[in-house]
Amino acid sequence: MATLELPSRDTLFAPVAGLMARADWERMFAEEVEAILRLKRERNAVILAHNYQTPEIFHGVADIRGDSLALAREARGLDAEVIVMAGVHFMAETVKLLNPDRTVLIPDARAGCSLAEGITAENVRALKAAWPGVPVVTYVNSTAAVKAESDICCTSGNARRVVESLGVPRVIMIPDEFLARNIEAETGIEMITWPARCEVHERFTPDEIRQYRRLHRGVRVIAHPECPPEVVAEADFSGSTAQMIAYVAEKRPEKVLLVTECSMSDNLSALYPETRFVRPCNLCPHMKRITLSRIRAALETLQTEVLIPAELQAPARRSVERMLAV
Repeated sequence: MATLELPSRDTLFAPVAGLMARADWERMFAEEVEAILRLKRERNAVILAHNYQTPEIFHGVADIRGDSLALAREARGLDAEVIVMAGVHFMAETVKLLNPDRTVLIPDARAGCSLAEGITAENVRALKAAWPGVPVVTYVNSTAAVKAESDICCTSGNARRVVESLGVPRVIMIPDEFLARNIEAETGIEMITWPARCEVHERFTPDEIRQYRRLHRGVRVIAHPECPPEVVAEADFSGSTAQMIAYVAEKRPEKVLLVTECSMSDNLSALYPETRFVRPCNLCPHMKRITLSRIRAALETLQTEVLIPAELQAPARRSVERMLAV
């Protein structure tokens, strides 16, 4: 195999130049970035990165970037032998469902999610027994076992479209209680909910949003629909991380407050330096388990591989593919 010619360090540093000092990047990240680029070539690997990843991952080594829906869409049909998910475990499971014959890696198996951990397949079966005939719409922030018990999946970006596509007056929408309430307010469709919440987004409050408005006159407030409904009501716009990015790209606000995990602001400020990002820094501890060094180790060792029990694969894949078909 021919030796891979890497881009110059000037080229590699350029996307994050507005976010960190060159000396810090050289000291902490440069060698890891170069090693990962070489390993991707050697392993015929691609790296998928969620919008909440840190800039040195998001801008430095990722091949495909996006929210859960975008990553699920892009995961289909990849011709790489190895797929590394720079995100959390349920995302890697979704990629594996759509790529059963590929090696899918999660750089840290402890990278979980309070929503995915907040409901079990047994819980879903109990809900179905209590509400017979009511369709189950499951947020992708869930395990493969929960997806397998569901009728269809959704993301924050397509939840309304998925719910409305069912043509029913009532759905069981799990596990995110706040997302369900926000979609209920948008659609008028009754939601049977489950009391699970995102540990990042549930921390935001209406008083906090009002305080930011007082401190930053004219700021545009964009909230993720995993936030409490009263927080969403205080926002100028609510949408998935991809929809947040589209809003900034189209509107180019002078000042913007992204009411979500704070690495989003870092990554977008590199793309839109003319916009001032007010940063309420709520970090996702699970996303932050993914680091350059762990991505490098995953490619070196092909660990940790994501595997899904055979009996769950077909029903879980069906609920994801139904979502993608909407």
